[in-house]
Amino acid sequence: MPALLAENVTAGYGRTPIITDISLSVEQGTVTTIIGPNGAGKSTFAKTVVGILRASTGRIMVGDLDITRMPGHQIPRHGLVYVPQNDNVFKNLTVRENLEVGGFAAKGNTDARMEEILSIFTDLNKAREKKAGFLSGGQQNLLAIARSLMVEPSVIVLDEPTAGLSPAYTDVVWNQIERIAASGTGVLVVEQNVERALKHAHFVHIFVAGSNHVHGLASEIVALDLAAIFLGRAEANRS
Repeated sequence: MPALLAENVTAGYGRTPIITDISLSVEQGTVTTIIGPNGAGKSTFAKTVVGILRASTGRIMVGDLDITRMPGHQIPRHGLVYVPQNDNVFKNLTVRENLEVGGFAAKGNTDARMEEILSIFTDLNKAREKKAGFLSGGQQNLLAIARSLMVEPSVIVLDEPTAGLSPAYTDVVWNQIERIAASGTGVLVVEQNVERALKHAHFVHIFVAGSNHVHGLASEIVALDLAAIFLGRAEANRS
């Protein structure tokens, strides 16, 4: 059973659909990436999956639970968490306080979970009493990811987690993403950097003009003419 399953999802803003009839799954312990040109609907799909936008058709499953009509604020309690690209930390709170906020949806005492996460995110451990607003952009992105892990999710959705970062910190973020997947969590990443997506992902989906145009193993996708696909000139499809 996939950690996350979207079937025939259509959604948008108001009555205008941005994505149409998209199906996609994320397996436990794997990294799945969504790539494609600007305006292809990548972030719209991510926001729909996590309940920020409402799907007009289709269904979204976390494990065996249908969350399609579930209010967005309830979804993290059922194992699906989301890290947006922007405004993803509380800048006036310390690293530790940000993690505490992330643990509000978890059951019981979260102190042990916080220490476990800080032992993995060593940069954050060193800065645990520093306000998030004083962290670098890369550290803030790591904090946002770390905070989302406080509820021990089965699947995490990351919207462009390396946007604007230096190559060195991009490496750090991707290393943590791989580590999260290796722990058994399913990871879905919206990524603009095609090279990084193909290097680190198990499965890749290419969105073009609001549709899931091509999808398959990263080893299959890397062999395709991606420039032609991004421009909508390739009709190849994979499953």
